[in-house]
Amino acid sequence: MASHAAERVIDGDKTLSDVTRDVFTPLEQRGTGRWWAAFAVAAAALLLGVVAVAYQIATGIGTWGLNRTVGWGFDITNFVFWVGIGHAGTLISAVLLLFRQKWRTSINRAAEAMTIFAVMCAGIFPLIHMGRPWLAHWVFPYPNARGSLWVNWRSPLLWDVFAIGTYFTISLLFWYVGLIPDLATARDRATGMRRRVLAILALGWNGSARTWSRYEVACVLLAGLATPLVVSVHSVVSTDFATAVIPGWHATLFPPYFVIGAVFSGFAMVLTLMLVARKVMRFEEYITPRHVGAMCKITVFTGTIVGLAYLTEVFTAWYSASPYEQFVFLNRAAGPMAPAFWTMVGCNVIAPQLLWFRRVRTNLALVFVLSLVINVGMWFERFVIIVTSLSRDFLPSSWSGYTPTLVELATLLGSFGLFFTAFLLFCRFVPMIAASEIKSVLVRREAADHGAHAAVARTATPAVAPASVLAAATAGGRSA
Repeated sequence: MASHAAERVIDGDKTLSDVTRDVFTPLEQRGTGRWWAAFAVAAAALLLGVVAVAYQIATGIGTWGLNRTVGWGFDITNFVFWVGIGHAGTLISAVLLLFRQKWRTSINRAAEAMTIFAVMCAGIFPLIHMGRPWLAHWVFPYPNARGSLWVNWRSPLLWDVFAIGTYFTISLLFWYVGLIPDLATARDRATGMRRRVLAILALGWNGSARTWSRYEVACVLLAGLATPLVVSVHSVVSTDFATAVIPGWHATLFPPYFVIGAVFSGFAMVLTLMLVARKVMRFEEYITPRHVGAMCKITVFTGTIVGLAYLTEVFTAWYSASPYEQFVFLNRAAGPMAPAFWTMVGCNVIAPQLLWFRRVRTNLALVFVLSLVINVGMWFERFVIIVTSLSRDFLPSSWSGYTPTLVELATLLGSFGLFFTAFLLFCRFVPMIAASEIKSVLVRREAADHGAHAAVARTATPAVAPASVLAAATAGGRSA
């Protein structure tokens, strides 16, 4: 008999063995035809991107549509887009863990992986934008023989290096530490070389109460470290624009505006991936309509704040009485790039409002379409901010247009190929559902059924069952 606590997280009357079988059996079988088809498409897109980047490096960034006026185009647009996509993973994993939100347990593992892959995609674009990626190490402060030549600590671009590097490191550690109990379970089910590899990755996990206690402490500490990064990373990225004097960029609104937009686009991407994985991996009982509904509520909430930020920008331009700022927004709405602006408004402000309706939130096909629409809109938001502001600066004599080339379009497609190739490999070889955390919910149910609910509530850490209870129940993954 499933309790109400368990029903809020997963469907069905699941036992610990059921969870282990459902999560780990797909990893032990050969890939399905649908997986191979998706992997072939993603790998083809990745290959196209590799060819485009190789051609650009061999020829020079003159293969892009940049010019003297528009020095940033698809490259930095894609960079900011992918950094934003990575924010939802940290939010789901860390912030919701600290706030004891149990519904995160079925989606946090995939969201964490999404963060890592998105940051990988983001890191590519500043490197190739340099034109000489083999000199990328110059942005790091290391002992060298170049005399007085040193990094410019006052440059927001250098701040990006450290902010994103820290974000990637903490996210990777948080993801890996959370994986260890499930890696131990996979180890105990494996044989041969696979077992030896998993034994190394599981770091000697034995499922004892002491091991669980250390694991819980490590999770909470890493969550505490990762939470400020949700705010700091995209705030730093926004200073690339806010510290400039270009009309449309020079605004104190940018840090919170960029952060909430990043969370908005990140949750939309989580919805996209989870709805696909739910069908392909047959995880309907673990990624339930309740999970989708909770993510939809956060999406419409953050989307409404994004709409407020758009209105605040317009109000600030009007109230400032600055003709340059006012012209920027008139140019965005009615200038040569107006279609991009109205696509942004339609996708990011109007379309998400449908999620206020319960009928829409429970229609998973419609939610999937809306998640795609939001991601398209958020890409256009970055494009509008970057390109339209650069193309029309203070001097009309320097105004210029911008048209992306086939090399830029292929590079953008290649970044999506890299993201989905990595994500498909993750789904194939790593448990994408946090089985240990799902089991913790079931252990709480068993404790409640035996009259021990009060004791469990006093000793439990966020989203993780008490070490002694869970250790006794799962015993290194072998009993389950």
